[in-house]
Amino acid sequence: MSNDYFKLKAESYDNDAKRVSNVDNIANSILSSIPFNKNMHIMDFGSGTGLLLERVAPFVKKITAVDVSDAMCKQLNEKIKNLDCEVEILQLDLTKTKLDIKFDGIISSLTMHHIEDTQSMFNDFYAMLNDNGVIAIADLDTEDGSFHTDDTRVFHFGFDRKAFEDKAIAAGFKNIKIITASIDEKPHGNYPVFLLIGNK
Repeated sequence: MSNDYFKLKAESYDNDAKRVSNVDNIANSILSSIPFNKNMHIMDFGSGTGLLLERVAPFVKKITAVDVSDAMCKQLNEKIKNLDCEVEILQLDLTKTKLDIKFDGIISSLTMHHIEDTQSMFNDFYAMLNDNGVIAIADLDTEDGSFHTDDTRVFHFGFDRKAFEDKAIAAGFKNIKIITASIDEKPHGNYPVFLLIGNK
């Protein structure tokens, strides 16, 4: 995509205390559900400024951060020297570019609703994982469209949990569970966030 929909938000993105708290809740849910170790190479899909991956970094060997926004990637790049694992930043659109890399895990926070074909994305996640690799994908429960008050290229107003789980199953994932990870509090409403966990 040629437009950087997060260009104007990137510099101040981490200044929103409620946003940071929401990602902390998601990170805590992931860390309590997945036994990461210092041999693991994982991908953070839709890594943004790195709010999620900086929480996970102390527990893994390497994180490949993938984000379509150049502005967000630049913000993350400023943090790399202070992170507790190796971090590689790839600024690309994963719906259009295939990575010839195998990961031990894929994490993601509030990115899938920006993806038009989520089934294809789950299929790609499965293909990019090593055997027994894990996914931890957090996103919004179905909402009325009010979550986003600006244009950041939204394709889905959240997801029905069962339908989301079905897509993961169709891609081949097993041992799937979905839990409530957080409540994203905004001035105009509170939005539940679920976490889907599964493995290849």
